[in-house]
Amino acid sequence: MLTGVRIVLAGGDARQLEIIRLLAERDATITIAGFDGVELSFSGASHAEWSPEILANADALLLPAVGTEDDGTIPAVFAKRELKLADEHLAALPGSAKIYTGMAKPYLRKLCDKHHKELIELFERDDVAIYNSIPTAEGAVMLAIQNTDFTIHGSNCVVLGFGRTGMTLARTLKGLGAKVKTGVRREETFARAYEMGFEPFYIADLAREAGNIDLLFNTIPTMIVTAQVIAQLPLRACIIDLASKPGGTDFRFAEKRGIKALIAPGLPGIVAPKTAGRIIADCLTRLILEDKRQWGSAP
Repeated sequence: MLTGVRIVLAGGDARQLEIIRLLAERDATITIAGFDGVELSFSGASHAEWSPEILANADALLLPAVGTEDDGTIPAVFAKRELKLADEHLAALPGSAKIYTGMAKPYLRKLCDKHHKELIELFERDDVAIYNSIPTAEGAVMLAIQNTDFTIHGSNCVVLGFGRTGMTLARTLKGLGAKVKTGVRREETFARAYEMGFEPFYIADLAREAGNIDLLFNTIPTMIVTAQVIAQLPLRACIIDLASKPGGTDFRFAEKRGIKALIAPGLPGIVAPKTAGRIIADCLTRLILEDKRQWGSAP
């Protein structure tokens, strides 16, 4: 239970509604900002205007999945007014308070460093990333079905990157009957993909592999699906880029060539916000309870 723990949630999307509900059930004291007009059907959470004052007694500040934009704006789909995170907000936080987000951009990292605040990026954790890979894979399959005129079963699919998301996606596509190749960078990853029954190749050879691809899924957040690669793709191909913005695809050249290319970061919050919210809430609860145990054992 989170009895006595004071948490401030600023901004976010539908995932935050599930997070608020679960944290309230676990008896946390919750203050929310940026949820104008959202009626809460449970007790334990109170609305407040976004200001440094609401952070003065907080044990934790939870920001949205992407933290802040490069100018400090906090994404908040339910807010009527813009929320920004500035020096005065972090200065108001108690010294022991921690800041939690999914992934942080340079602005947020620099601000936390400046004020000596501990920043926890939940999406960097293996457990959160693996859990999130499930709705990501389901969302990627949904996009593939919506944007093609052929079945996934029997199609030639390539998944670039064989990390936490790539592995789940490749396994999902194979389960649907696709012929799946995986683009990898390291020898040990090549061996693991081969052991799991996929057809691995090194990403340096991507252009040579591109001639017979129906669906190309990218999970690598660097420019990897270049014009040289796209030039080799058949016109029927569809690119679905799951990497964080700006993705790893030359979208300009794909459009010029008539290849359908979609960028689709943050799929868990779009296709399964309730599940995605539960993943974040469960992880946040574990981390806070670990901190509470450490406080209790401190001399």
